[in-house]
Amino acid sequence: MTWRYIVATREYKPYPTRKQAASRSFYQIVLLLLVLIVGGVILIKTYNRPQPPASVEEQNVAVNDVLPNQPSTRPGAPKPRITSTPDPTAAEVIAQNPQNGGSLVPGQLVTEPASKTASSMPSAVSSAAIARDASAGAAANAVIDQSTANPARDAVKEAVNTAAGTMATDVRAAIERSMQLRDQGKIVASRDLLNSVLDEPMTPQVRTAVKAHLAKLAETWLMSKEVMTDDTLCSYYVVQPGDKLALIAKRCKVPYELLMDINGIQKAELLQAGQRLKLVEGPFNAVVYKGSFTMDLYLQRTYVKTYSVGLGKVENETPNGRWRAAKGGKMVKPTWTDPDTGKTYVGNSPDYPLGSRWIALDGLEGQAQGRTGFAIHGTKDPQTIGTRSSRGCIRLYNGDVIEVYDRMFETVSEVLVKD
Repeated sequence: MTWRYIVATREYKPYPTRKQAASRSFYQIVLLLLVLIVGGVILIKTYNRPQPPASVEEQNVAVNDVLPNQPSTRPGAPKPRITSTPDPTAAEVIAQNPQNGGSLVPGQLVTEPASKTASSMPSAVSSAAIARDASAGAAANAVIDQSTANPARDAVKEAVNTAAGTMATDVRAAIERSMQLRDQGKIVASRDLLNSVLDEPMTPQVRTAVKAHLAKLAETWLMSKEVMTDDTLCSYYVVQPGDKLALIAKRCKVPYELLMDINGIQKAELLQAGQRLKLVEGPFNAVVYKGSFTMDLYLQRTYVKTYSVGLGKVENETPNGRWRAAKGGKMVKPTWTDPDTGKTYVGNSPDYPLGSRWIALDGLEGQAQGRTGFAIHGTKDPQTIGTRSSRGCIRLYNGDVIEVYDRMFETVSEVLVKD
């Protein structure tokens, strides 16, 4: 009775036929193959992205060779003096404008005398009297962003310790002193000392770590709204009636888009009299290293950031030498005709190849002299960054080229291309 009850309560499931079993096995195999194919495609896309090759002769251009002196034409602007000697004493510094007691006068720059004590640290930029709001600058210097500073600082220390046996003692001491200054909130002093170290011989690992730390510092002294104490590269300005943001930026030799970004301005036409702006003393310049597929961006001679680039194919080599951002050469998705195929592309074409920005270049020296038709631009093929794949132009990721576009100034900003 019990056995019959158990049989009766269970669902009857006949054994599958050979055809059904074969069909089930076939579908399982197909499903497994699809999973393997999809997984393989994902792995290929993840790991097959080209990486810039390491360069033993990495980035050996001296900071002082980035560009010739180009003093600002903005009235009352400080004129940086590049020197390898310590900063001048207070007796050697003459304030360019009378002291205003910390008050802000519309249309006028606020300055104060240089420090009464001479700096003993070498610097790429003199600490002469600069235009700034003293109280706001001092308050900004008191803020240390430890969340971004510590990782870079540790990377520098690790690289320095690893290369201790091959580094000059004074270079190591300068790097360690710069880290101490950063921890004390002396951002500009740390920046200038560390920037001067780039002129010295060091291993690629140490140089990379130093640049990474300088890039972190730039997020504070350059891209924040505050002007750091003793910064000759940035200043405050109070807008007066009739001022236009584009004209203010032109006097500083920087694009107005950069001032909008730094000052949180949504529309240039909304600029108001009495509004205080942070200004940046341009121009920005760049050095492209073909061996490492990188481009270093400088504000005057102060390092700011490194970008990965794509360069010309072997048969269309990117010419070495010095270039300048061409007059009228900055454009957003210009119409372009491929010289090989004759096909014309407009900016809204789905297959538009030039990315989000175009900065035309004029050749000045070396292989570049007298040459045109070359540019810095974005790309629709990000996988080509870090490779030789263009017709000679310098390619950037689309987000990066927008940053560079908002910093390079026509007819003034220069680009040095070297092996």
